[in-house]
This record gives sequence, C-alpha cells and structure tokens, in this order.
Amino acid sequence: MANRLQFHVFHLMPYPFIPPGEDLESTWVTLPNTYFEPQVAHRLYTDNLEQLIACERLGFDGIIVNEHHQNAFGTINAPNVWAAYLAARTSRIRIGVIGNALPLHQNPLRVAEEIAMLDIVSGGRIISGHVRGMGAEYHSSGMNPTTSKARFWEAHDLIVKAWTEPGPFTWQGEHYDIEHVNPWPRPLQDPHPPVWMPGTGSTDTIDEVAKRRFSYMQTTTSNWVTKKSFALFREICRDKYGYEPDPAQLGRVIPTYVAETDEQARREFMPHAMWFFRTGLKIPMHHLMPPGYNTAESILRTVKGRQAAGVKDFWEMSYDELIDQGYIVVGSPQTVIEKYERMIEEYGLGMAISAGGPLGSMPHWMVMKNLQIMAEEVVPHFREPDGRPDHLRASRPAPETNAEMAALHGAPKLAPVVRLADGRDLPTPVGHIPEVASGADTSPPARRP
Repeated sequence: MANRLQFHVFHLMPYPFIPPGEDLESTWVTLPNTYFEPQVAHRLYTDNLEQLIACERLGFDGIIVNEHHQNAFGTINAPNVWAAYLAARTSRIRIGVIGNALPLHQNPLRVAEEIAMLDIVSGGRIISGHVRGMGAEYHSSGMNPTTSKARFWEAHDLIVKAWTEPGPFTWQGEHYDIEHVNPWPRPLQDPHPPVWMPGTGSTDTIDEVAKRRFSYMQTTTSNWVTKKSFALFREICRDKYGYEPDPAQLGRVIPTYVAETDEQARREFMPHAMWFFRTGLKIPMHHLMPPGYNTAESILRTVKGRQAAGVKDFWEMSYDELIDQGYIVVGSPQTVIEKYERMIEEYGLGMAISAGGPLGSMPHWMVMKNLQIMAEEVVPHFREPDGRPDHLRASRPAPETNAEMAALHGAPKLAPVVRLADGRDLPTPVGHIPEVASGADTSPPARRP
C-alpha cells in the first residue's frame, strides 16, 4: 500500500553572497559574475551535496536537482552531473532531474542518452523532468524564445520515442532532423523513467501532461492558484482522457520550514525565505518574458489575471503575505502536519516538493535541522506504520548483487565472440582456456585488399 504523501527535497544550490535585491536590477542574466568566488562555492557545493545525500538516511522519498543558467538563484548548470554524483553516494532513494531544459539543447538525444545512463548506473532510480527553461534562460543561451514551446514538445516526443522504440530510425521534424536515432544505452526502467513536468497553471501545459499520464509539478504559487490548477488537471484527466489520476501525478513545490514552535520556526526562517523571494527571484519582466516566449494573448491573460487577483511580484510580498497565501509553510511539527493535511483534503496533493529542505540563504546547520525535524516529526504522520518510503517497498528494476543477477537473469542473451582467421567464432570468456582454443589460428585476419 502506498503512503499518503511523498516528500521530495529540492535543491537549487543558490549562491547567496551578493547584495540585497533592492540594490540589483536583477539576480539573473545581468548580475556580474565577479560576485562569484570559486573558493566559497567549493564549500557551498560540498555542503549542498551532503544535505541531499543525508536525505536517504533520513527517509525522504526523493532528492531533486534542476537546470538554471547565469544567476545566483540556482547555480546548477548541468543537473545530470549532480545526479551522477548523487547516484554514486546513495543506494535506494529516488533522484529527480527536474529538469533538463530541452529547447536549450541542440540535440535532444544527448538528454535521452544521459538520463538512460544515469538510470542504469543508479539501478533504476531516476525521475526525468522535462522543462522549457525560464524566459531568462533564453537571454543567457542565445536561443530563440519564439520557437521554445515547439522545440520543447518535439524534443520531448523524440526522447520518449528514442527510449521506447527500437532503433535505428529516422526523425524528421520541424526543428530536429536526425538520420540515425539509435541511442545506446537504453534506460533500465520500463518503458522509461517517470516523467515530471513543472508548470504554473497553464491550461495548455496541464492538458499535455494529463494526456501523456505524466506527473504535474506546480511550481511556487499561492494556495488558490494551486487548488485551481489541480482541479483543472483532475477535470481534464477524467473528462477528456477518461482516467482517474493517481495522487502521485500531483506534486507541489511548497518550501517548508519546521522548528520546535511556531514562533521559533517563523523567526529562524524569515531572513532566508525573504532572500529567496526578494533577492533570488528578483527578475524584471523583460528578463522573465522575452519577446516571443509566450504569445501576446497568453501574456495579456496572465497580466489581467494577476491584476484581478491582486497578485504581487515575489519581491514585493511581505513575510506574512507569503505565509498567509500559502507560498511557504512555516511552523511547529503539528502546524506543518495540519497544513499538509488540508492540502491533501482540499487539493488532492500527492507529492510535496521542497518539503523540509534548503531554501535561499539558509546555512548548512539550519538545513540539517530542518531535514531532521521534518523526517522525524512530520513525515511519519503520512506514512504507513512502518514509516518506510515507497521505494523501500518496491522491488528494484535491477539486481543488487552478482548472485541475484545470475539467479534471476542468467547469462546475457549473447556472449562476446571474436572471429578467427579460420572462420571460427571463439567465445571470449573462455578463449584463454587451452582446450577451447587449441588448434585455433589466433593470428589476426589478413587485411582485405
């Protein structure tokens, strides 16, 4: 039986040693990289990675990294590199790459190959997030934002086909023309790693995710926007595509901080949450929405909707507004439990993302405190009596030992062979045994003219 709620820790690996947002035009694109000190970042990255590794011992369901470029908000430029490191340092916890910004890649097959390789080396633990990338990424990469949505969906479809259909085959699309699609390796999970797609409530995105029966991850939004998005997702699943969505198809990024009391939690979290929203997310509209990233109609709907609802920019909101509107959850274990219970009952939440982990400028000790209190005093409330995450109940898609591999799967379908000059095929695993190789001409075949 699955647990009532999954808890995934999401790390952006911010670089907080910069001036306050009020003194900056933007934390993205134009922030001079002279603020970045590699020696400081070495210590910071080491702490960040250790925080994620600790999540397995603490009992979380998953650890998540993502891709951003040229900003202090999130400094993971190559999320598959971090995922490889985490795969080597953990053994069972799920590892989410949420995600690879597909339109920023010249060849989507590179993403297909790297995710497949990560899935194999991790023993089938990878979650593959497919994202367009924020508008600011298009300033940083020099990619054309007017084609990003079309490139995204074509790249996504190519990747899924490459994972699931035998190669080689030819792909001739609007944006990608590849004569030989035949990726080695293929992923371990069958038919492919779970695909998650983040969004902020766009009807088009929600429809596409529901159609493919993937998981939808609502990024940092208020309670009422999240409730509206989740209701729309369930409605589209039922009415348009004829199925009841699994709770695990609905995730929400909801930064959470838990401490001994409500007052203590509010006091400790305040400066770091405010850094996240006021400095880390300081992105002027001309960076966030470059011309062509969204249609004029979509932008107009967004602006009118924000005005009608009285929505402020992140960097204009007070700490109390962020808490009251549900952008963040802060409090004692009991308060946090009650707020998550309401999200399950009112929204149908199945996955809590960024639940009890790092945020903004939090120091290492505070992140570890948050993780431990969350793991010991909040997470068990939503688990089966044994307290185990779902991945510890499920069988792994790959054996964990050589003996298990031999017992369950036997030898590979084909043995490696070498063709000798006399035309015989010599199996290489036994080719060194004299009685097997006796009489064989092991000299190299003559070169053909």
